[in-house]
Amino acid sequence: MIDVTHQINAVRRSLGTRVLEAGEARVQTISQTYDTTVEDLWDACTNAERIPRWFMPISGELRLRGRYQLEGNAGGVIERCDPPKGFAATWEFGGQVSWIEVRLSPGHEGGARLELEHVAHVSDDLWEQYGPGATGVGWDLGLLGLAMHISTGAEVPPEMNTEWTKTAEYRRFVELSADRWREASVAAGAEPEAARAAAERTAGFYTATE
Repeated sequence: MIDVTHQINAVRRSLGTRVLEAGEARVQTISQTYDTTVEDLWDACTNAERIPRWFMPISGELRLRGRYQLEGNAGGVIERCDPPKGFAATWEFGGQVSWIEVRLSPGHEGGARLELEHVAHVSDDLWEQYGPGATGVGWDLGLLGLAMHISTGAEVPPEMNTEWTKTAEYRRFVELSADRWREASVAAGAEPEAARAAAERTAGFYTATE
C-alpha cells in the first residue's frame, strides 16, 4: 500500500520562466530527498537496468551525446553528463522538443536530493486548459516510483501497473498532485479560479476510464 499523503508532502514543486532563443519558456521544478547516497541515486537514474524498475523501459546509448528512448514515451539526446552530480537532455515527445536537467546533491538533513527541471515552450491555450499539472502529475508519478524503488526495491513502477491506476488510491494521488501544482501555479501568479479549473481538468484526464 502506498502512503499517498506522505509521498505528495515529500515533494517540492515550483514554477518559473526562462528566455530561450525561441522565446520565453515555462520552467517546472520538482524535487525530493531519498534515504540513500548520491552515488546510489545517480545509479538509479542512469543505469539502464534500474531505470525500468521505477520509471519505464529505456533503450539507446546512455552516455554523453547518446540518444535514448523511453518505451511509449519521450526520447532525446543526452547533452550534459556530470556523474554523480547530474545530467541534462532533450525531451522529445509528440513532435515537440523540451529540455530536462537532473541535479543530485546531499540532502540538508541526510540522504540524497533529486531536483528535476523541465523547460518547455507551452502554448497559452494548452497552459490555460491544463496548467502545470499536465506534465507535473507525470513527474510526480515518476518520483513516486523512484521512492518505492529506493525504499523497497520494488520492481514494477506503480505508474506502469494498470491495476493500480484503477484504484481509489491512484485517483487520490493524481488529485493531490494536480492540486499541489495548482498551488504552485497560484504562487507563480496564476488566477486562483483558473488554476483550480485547470487542475480539475488535469485530474480528470489522468483518471478518465475508457
